[in-house]
Amino acid sequence: MATVGSGKYTYELIENWGTLPTGDTFGMVSALAADSKGRIFAFQRKEPPVVIFDREGNLLESWGNGSFEFAHGIHIANDIVYVTDRNTSVCIMYTLDGKPIQMLGRHGVHSDTGCENPGDLVPRAAGPFNYPAELVPSPSGDLYVADGYRNSRVHRFSENGDLKKSWGIPGKDAPNEFHLPHSLLVDGDNVIVCDRENHRIQVFGLDGDFKEIWDDINRPMDISMDSDGNYMVSEGQKDGASSRISILDKKGAVLARWECRGSGHGSWIDSRGDIYLGGVPGGIDKYVRQS
Repeated sequence: MATVGSGKYTYELIENWGTLPTGDTFGMVSALAADSKGRIFAFQRKEPPVVIFDREGNLLESWGNGSFEFAHGIHIANDIVYVTDRNTSVCIMYTLDGKPIQMLGRHGVHSDTGCENPGDLVPRAAGPFNYPAELVPSPSGDLYVADGYRNSRVHRFSENGDLKKSWGIPGKDAPNEFHLPHSLLVDGDNVIVCDRENHRIQVFGLDGDFKEIWDDINRPMDISMDSDGNYMVSEGQKDGASSRISILDKKGAVLARWECRGSGHGSWIDSRGDIYLGGVPGGIDKYVRQS
């Protein structure tokens, strides 16, 4: 098996991790997350959309048949599952066994941004939602959404789903301009946003006040935080360069970086520091931390 990374962040790569029933194959694994027991939830674009594995890759259970049109983001916090069904413009919270708790947005109702082709720079920003990418909670209980594929905004909701604030405009250069906010993370007083097609991460306060930009990044796809408080970012291909995984400190400095297979679309770092990567041929790659 290949070894990647460096120093404290050295990993052994296991390609095509996760065992499915004989004859079955993965769909595109859009995103991954782990619960408090270390079980890995993979969100894939086929039935069943949510497949759950133990740490060794044994399939435990699945759910969600018929519930999603286009699986996109998944995040787990306090054993609540936060998912986005991109093409229907809804964000939904579930129990670990697939019982719906709460939904943001209206199924199939899209805000008016003037954008038809997902991923284009939108003509104008609008309210929630138009092809959202990811829903995550904050420590306060507020909910944040990266509304990126046919919008250019981040939305902040109260715990009961009331919209409190939206920010972001379409653009390529200035702070608060977005071209496809794709993933986000709330860490303390910071909202860290993967501004994918602008090849940068933007950091804001909890209510959208701009703080800083990290630009040593290629197409940041997904971000999660390890038990040391550092960030793992999976990055997509850019100008012929391969996808890669980067470990960043809280100021965006690179602690480790290496090339990876596939698109880098979805990823998660678990409590032991192991990394799971979706959007690869065959479904999922796992990077087992060695130090």
